[in-house]
Amino acid sequence: MSTRAQTIPLRRRRPGVAGDSPNYRWWALSCTSLGMLMAATNSGTLIIALPDLERSLRTSLLTLVWVILAYMIASTVLVLSAGRLSDMFGRKKAYVGGFLVFGLASLGAGFAANGTELILWRVLQGIGSAFLFANSAALVTDAFPPRQLGFAMGANMMIAAIGLVIGPVLGGALVEISWPWVFWFNVPFALAGAIWGALILRELAKPDAERGLDLAGTATFVIGLTGLVLGVSRGGLSGWDDPIVIVGLAVAAVLLPAWVVIERHGRAPMLDLSLFRNRLFAAASAATFINGLTRFALMFIFVFYFQGAEGNSPITAGIKLMPLALGMLVASPLAGSYADRHGSRALAAIGMLVTAIGLALMTTLQVHSSFLWAATLLALVGIGSGTFMSPNGAAMMGAVPPERRGIAAGARTVLQNTGAVLSIAFVLAIVTAAIPRATLFRIFSGLAHGLSDAKLAPFINNMHVALWALAGAALVGALVSLMRPAHTARAEP
Repeated sequence: MSTRAQTIPLRRRRPGVAGDSPNYRWWALSCTSLGMLMAATNSGTLIIALPDLERSLRTSLLTLVWVILAYMIASTVLVLSAGRLSDMFGRKKAYVGGFLVFGLASLGAGFAANGTELILWRVLQGIGSAFLFANSAALVTDAFPPRQLGFAMGANMMIAAIGLVIGPVLGGALVEISWPWVFWFNVPFALAGAIWGALILRELAKPDAERGLDLAGTATFVIGLTGLVLGVSRGGLSGWDDPIVIVGLAVAAVLLPAWVVIERHGRAPMLDLSLFRNRLFAAASAATFINGLTRFALMFIFVFYFQGAEGNSPITAGIKLMPLALGMLVASPLAGSYADRHGSRALAAIGMLVTAIGLALMTTLQVHSSFLWAATLLALVGIGSGTFMSPNGAAMMGAVPPERRGIAAGARTVLQNTGAVLSIAFVLAIVTAAIPRATLFRIFSGLAHGLSDAKLAPFINNMHVALWALAGAALVGALVSLMRPAHTARAEP
């Protein structure tokens, strides 16, 4: 039997289809959806476990917050470099590698003996997630025709919303076993994603001829952003006259503007500022940043509202957070499909406006407020976020040429994550202001059961201030969304 005759059956047994097949888009979507599901589920499981982590590792509140922030800063800063490497050397390799790094870091995080070790493992997790985030949107955009791109983005957002629904409840159950399982459950997930991606994905985009990495820009951005986040997050706890706070904010004031200068004049910048000459891309990018600023701190606030102020168990708190994700789950695919036919501008603005209304109404919540009312408001914000994200993401990715989609996807993620990092830091500074340390510890450790309404009142008042600030930012986001040109998906060639 000839060698050719022997190899044909082997090729047919390989899962998936060729990259030029009309069905490849759905196989690629299954791979990117798996990555989105893992990342979203991990986010929910960890945040619900924060009070238990503080008790088990005996960490300070600031260290506890940096378990989240270190991951987000690493993934934020490196996602642009990851997108650049993907454009040069292949998105499939980078995506599969991201799964493997994330799995290894999750294994190590479960063995952390203290808060510092956990933060270091979270940085490695952030590196892995940078390669996943930078390539997920680019792989989908490569595979789908423009007329279906909004639907595909909506499907990814829907899968992420499912992860957000599962995550808090799963996290509550895993904490009952032992906190390391909050990280260890990611390991088989990551291995499955790496194997599936290696078998299914095809390289469709031509490598970018431009070579080089912006090491100076990356270093400047990571130090500047870290200084800003450290200064803001520590300022609310230690006072704004703390030397570390002053130095951190001063470093940010010098290095972040310097980073913009470096990016404008660099040969291969980590963030290609020429992309922002496109008005659609620029307006969608600004709205993406504002959406990150308004949405990401919300789950952080409500974990401590439910577990701290209301004294709920982790599982109960996880169940109570589900309406936020369910709202996204319903709205994302519907909004994406509508935007494919009618454009993204109106939907993006409506989504941010609905979010602003939901956040403003949340300022009516008190310690003993009805869960039905809280659930309604969480669902409303989820619907607003889902309505915004799919159309906005599809418009942003569809505005750039195919060979630049890796760096565009990286820009989308870095803007959203930078907003998220700053959101958590600013909200922490607001929520912790003028609250006695003993009360803070009990609230953020989930041990506030038994505290009087009078002692919880400063926390509730500060929470309301934070929610008003987020609502104001969302309203600005709605106005920015209206500044983009009218846009509908191009006809399929």
